[in-house]
Amino acid sequence: MQSVCQMNAPINAGVRARSRRPSQALVIFLTLLFGFAGMLVWAFAQAVDTWTWVVWAVLPLIAANALWISGGAATAILGLIVPTPKASGAAPGWTPARKSALLITLCGEDPAPVARYLDDLHKGMVRAGFDTTARIFILSDTYEEEASAREEAALADLIAAGHVHYRRRLNRTGKKPGNISDWLDAHGERFDHMVVLDADSRMTAASIRHLIWRLELNPNLGLCQAGISLIPGRSRFGRYQRVTARLLSKTFGKGFAAWSGKSGNYWGHNAIIRIDAFRCAAALPTLSGPAPFGGMILSHDFIEAAWIRRAGWDVELCPGIAGSAEDAPQSLSEYFKRDRRWCQGNLQHLRLIAAPGLHPISRYHLMTGIFSYLAAPIWLLLFALMSTGLISVWGFLPILAVATVLLIPKLCALADTLPKLRTARRWRIVLRAWGAELVLSTMLAPLIMLRQAVYVGAVLLGRDCGWKSPQTRARRIPAGWLEAALGLALAAYAIANATPGAFWMALVIIPLLSAPVLMPKLNETPG
Repeated sequence: MQSVCQMNAPINAGVRARSRRPSQALVIFLTLLFGFAGMLVWAFAQAVDTWTWVVWAVLPLIAANALWISGGAATAILGLIVPTPKASGAAPGWTPARKSALLITLCGEDPAPVARYLDDLHKGMVRAGFDTTARIFILSDTYEEEASAREEAALADLIAAGHVHYRRRLNRTGKKPGNISDWLDAHGERFDHMVVLDADSRMTAASIRHLIWRLELNPNLGLCQAGISLIPGRSRFGRYQRVTARLLSKTFGKGFAAWSGKSGNYWGHNAIIRIDAFRCAAALPTLSGPAPFGGMILSHDFIEAAWIRRAGWDVELCPGIAGSAEDAPQSLSEYFKRDRRWCQGNLQHLRLIAAPGLHPISRYHLMTGIFSYLAAPIWLLLFALMSTGLISVWGFLPILAVATVLLIPKLCALADTLPKLRTARRWRIVLRAWGAELVLSTMLAPLIMLRQAVYVGAVLLGRDCGWKSPQTRARRIPAGWLEAALGLALAAYAIANATPGAFWMALVIIPLLSAPVLMPKLNETPG
């Protein structure tokens, strides 16, 4: 496989590998990153009353979490200040010169929405003029007979009309990566590119045509990840996530694309991949030892992007593309279920981050994914040490510094959006949505932090969640009451032990006490 990758690698890969001078955007990002992180560490140091061995022991952890939260602020500022790329695209009469496969992976999802989407997609391909150079493949791993029958019935008309090619595997080895790898072995030689879609992701024919055009325009481009918006929510929690994405994703996406450059990342779907480039990542390693740290790689997308980049291909993000979306969990409990699997998958990357030959930015992507979960238990540890007095801090300077850095991406979103609004009514709508998102995200942050800390602990104790988190039994205790009980216990402790840092606990206690009201509302799913 390595010889094939080397043979098919872009011609100037060696030149790029020897010249890794950081771009201007990357320099700005790193300056902001370390500047904000340094400010946070300084604010903490100024508030420390007594420098004990405990303080010195946790200082590296404080610096690590400071870098983690500073990355979002640095990315948002960069996205605000970099100029928006000039709109470009294929000419109206342009048609692809190469063959593309559109791969839709299924595994027990409701097939009816997928069938409706694929019918619309094929019609759009005909209108866009690339239906003769692109082929839709439905790659099914559905294994239950009843679900398989529903799937085949829903897709029967599309199959009969020849608009899609349907294949259901009987041997489900390797889950989704294995599903795509099997297709690659069977059909890869007949195609130049593949567009990967999940059952809950959507791309218009125009957006797919644009991705194909980008790959044909740049022979060094191995993977192009489209920016992803959210399908309109059908529940309170779904609508909250969409508001958050609409407010924050534009500046964040521009900034991310600017500093990552040709060493971007892959989110597992809504992306086009050059098949010659993907052959370098198709055979991912199976990690030695048992799960959760061993076995199959759950979060395979980050690794595939890193492997493709290591082989000399460019990996880019196209954040401004329209017509690319996905569905989001419609309840908080579904969000937690998905987050548990993502936690295990990202922590597996601890075993791969030191793999030889990876680009430094690829390693950074892996590290940010890992720290998106390790940050939670670190925050809890710091809160505990300060609230119990083992770390004695005075004043509100650390809290103000952290709140400022966390608020920067939201302020950048406002600064980007408000000047483009022409009426006072639109200003009021955006400001109201911004304020509601700020309040809700502030209340949810401690609840998510607690869950993620539990997930990290479960992984460290060797508990495997599997490829998809299993269905759990109905909770005997209503949602939110365990969190509220913990909040009451913390409140009692804070009252009984009025240490200088006890006020830090209020940041966690108030959301915990509100959990019995907040969580049931966010767990309501559309009927």
